[in-house]
Amino acid sequence: MSASREAVAGAVRPAGSSPSPRRSRARFLIVALLFMVSTLNNADRAILSITGTEIQSDIGISDVTLGYLFSAFSWAYMLAQLPGGWIVDKWGARKVYAGSIFVWSLTTLLQGFVPLFGIASAMVALFVLRLAVGLAEGPAYPTNGRVVATWFPTAERATASAIFNSSQYAAPVVFTPFMAWLTHGWGWPSAYFVMGGVGLVLSVWWWVAYRQPREHRGVNQAELDHLVEGGALVDIEEASSIGTRAGVNTWSVVRQLLSSRMMIGLYLGQFFIATLVYFFLTWFPIYLIKELGMPLLEAGFTASIPALFGFIGGILGGLLSDGLLRRGMSVTAARKLPIVVGLALSTCIIACAWTSTKTVVIVLMAIAFFGKGLGSLGWTVLSDTSPKEAAGLSGGLFNALANLAGITTPVIIGYVVDVTGSFDGALYFVGASGLAAALSFLLVVGRIERIRLKEAAP
Repeated sequence: MSASREAVAGAVRPAGSSPSPRRSRARFLIVALLFMVSTLNNADRAILSITGTEIQSDIGISDVTLGYLFSAFSWAYMLAQLPGGWIVDKWGARKVYAGSIFVWSLTTLLQGFVPLFGIASAMVALFVLRLAVGLAEGPAYPTNGRVVATWFPTAERATASAIFNSSQYAAPVVFTPFMAWLTHGWGWPSAYFVMGGVGLVLSVWWWVAYRQPREHRGVNQAELDHLVEGGALVDIEEASSIGTRAGVNTWSVVRQLLSSRMMIGLYLGQFFIATLVYFFLTWFPIYLIKELGMPLLEAGFTASIPALFGFIGGILGGLLSDGLLRRGMSVTAARKLPIVVGLALSTCIIACAWTSTKTVVIVLMAIAFFGKGLGSLGWTVLSDTSPKEAAGLSGGLFNALANLAGITTPVIIGYVVDVTGSFDGALYFVGASGLAAALSFLLVVGRIERIRLKEAAP
């Protein structure tokens, strides 16, 4: 009798027979580890938003130049997505993520030494190190998507994806006040030293703790059966290597993904979602300081309030989507409903341009980022649609196109603020992006289903 049949038979055993073993829950430890790594990931890429005004004061740079410094990370990060996805398909999540965390943390730490250079050299060094952080973080989110597809059945995947994706809000909640406190008390380089050191420790932790489901000591047969029967891709590493040997061609995969209307809608939607993310990760604290007149420490703590609501919305979005799926709703409807409702709600950020009252602004921002969090199920949809032979590559392409917004958003907002002397235009731009994201998922994506690759010669 197979292991899965034994699990079913255990439910109808007569009284007095041995009960089925209780299912282990190692997958929840894995998603908790993903959440911690992703929180640090988002904190390190956002650190310039906290230290930016102090760096402007020290080095004497304009808002436009600061916008380009923000975008330096995203240029490299975007270019690293396809190679990062290919690398994780080839060498696996454990090795690739450990190396990625180590390198991006080291380059974060090195940014603290920038003041040792002259003003001109400091600018160049900071720009180069921001590029290096972006390159090193390239494999991170493709690995996240791959790990969720590996460790979670379909009916739990939205919740798992929402947990790691909500790290973009947990990072400001946990680290923005902390980094503001470090910057205020010990100077802006201290934030880079501390955050880089934390990451170096976390890279070792990942290497020690992560394994595939069949190799993980905490997984019993009951949990493994639950994963396999629920559609988790527990043998994804083997599928990737077999696909490589059989001749799955990288560019053929890319062409097939780019020819799918469903995937085009997903890419567009995630690009517009990322526009909201990058406003929050780059200009939002500076908006609080310059537009609302908050001191640095107050801005650091205030920025954590909308982030907390975004975190709550992100978790609820995943729970709602999986709940709808378990109640018989189709995958398409269960994913799209929270996405469209949440992203439509995020457009209320536009109303911040009509008031300068701090309390009203924070309430509107909290509502907007709650909605954005509720609708941030792009990675879940990717896990539902990626071909199992190239899950990492699919995640890399998805994240590369989405993170074009990391290049455009900081620069566009920098020019708007520099030319108009106000953030009003920036708020209109960000709110319109939320509406465009909702329409992309609603009108373009269509039916959500897994892509089946056609064979191609290597």
